[in-house]
Amino acid sequence: MSTALEFDGTRFREVLAHLPTGVTIITSNTPEGPTGMAANSFTSVSLDPPLVLFCPAKSSSTWPLIREAGMFCVNVMAGHHRELVGQFARKGAERFAGVDYQSHEEGPVLTEAVAWLTCRIDTETDAGDHTIVVAEVTRLDAISDRDPLVFLRGRYGMFQESVAETKLT
Repeated sequence: MSTALEFDGTRFREVLAHLPTGVTIITSNTPEGPTGMAANSFTSVSLDPPLVLFCPAKSSSTWPLIREAGMFCVNVMAGHHRELVGQFARKGAERFAGVDYQSHEEGPVLTEAVAWLTCRIDTETDAGDHTIVVAEVTRLDAISDRDPLVFLRGRYGMFQESVAETKLT
């Protein structure tokens, strides 16, 4: 039997801020037009079958629209996309204003993304104040060799390789 650790949410966020994450924009199509949201909770789950996940907040007004569509596109953002990510992170913002994208059945592929994956929702799991969404990848591509945007300690930045590169084997 486990005992819950007592701490405040602020400290929890401070500690987890030391873990760098990638930054994505999740897009989908609705009858009213394209919709999207910024997400840094994206990760791969399985190679066979190809599965990914992300974790939208239950308070999100965009997630119900994506859920209803049943499919979405994960756009991996480049290091110079801080402002664009901010546009998709703000509530009530006109998120697609001035944004170039290609229409796909699953959701808009942002022209400036370094990579994209189209996905169909497989399962949802309740997880506190978020939902864990597992989806099967239907198509994918890496369209740029630019460095991806990273979120660390409450700030956006880019990964910089060290002078003495270490190759994982």
